[in-house]
Amino acid sequence: MTTDATPAFPLIDPKRTALLTMDFQNGIVPIAPEPDALVERVKGAIADVRAAGGTIGYVRVAFTEDDWNAIPETNKAFSALAAAKQLHHEDAATQIDARIAPEHGDIVVRKVRFGSLSTTDLHEQLSERGIDTLILTGISTGGVVLSTLIDTADRDYRVFVLSDGVADPHPEVHRVLIDEVFPSRAHLIDTTQLSALLKDA
Repeated sequence: MTTDATPAFPLIDPKRTALLTMDFQNGIVPIAPEPDALVERVKGAIADVRAAGGTIGYVRVAFTEDDWNAIPETNKAFSALAAAKQLHHEDAATQIDARIAPEHGDIVVRKVRFGSLSTTDLHEQLSERGIDTLILTGISTGGVVLSTLIDTADRDYRVFVLSDGVADPHPEVHRVLIDEVFPSRAHLIDTTQLSALLKDA
């Protein structure tokens, strides 16, 4: 029986679920508050989802010379990045944190905008695996997490946001999104609740 203090969440079918680790790369992890603790929590969530038979997806932001050249001046955020020639796809800064490195069979995509799907084939790869449920982790809450949540919710995925698996360098931005914005589009759970849901699957 559930009470107001113990909200009910949809059951998770691991075979139809992917945990997305977004922008956990060497040049971005350090901007998160308490980055080592964050990575350890996400590492634990990855292990739980793997053990239950779910899919792990990795998203990193990185650019080729052609990518930089294709960014128009109209794009406020990314035109500045391109002009500065930041986040080249071969740079150490764009490589996924080794503590949560991909394994064989995982999904790995490279994006060139905030969201995880708009410039990648991630949606197609998820669809091919029959995945309709996503668990989002990422840096930052106001960047990749917000953009990916809006996009995936619009595509009718069932979306969970791992509240202690996302972070933003601006605490108030993080708080407003977690408390006021995300609940209308996603189920908010923490790593402990995720582990319990997976055990009930």
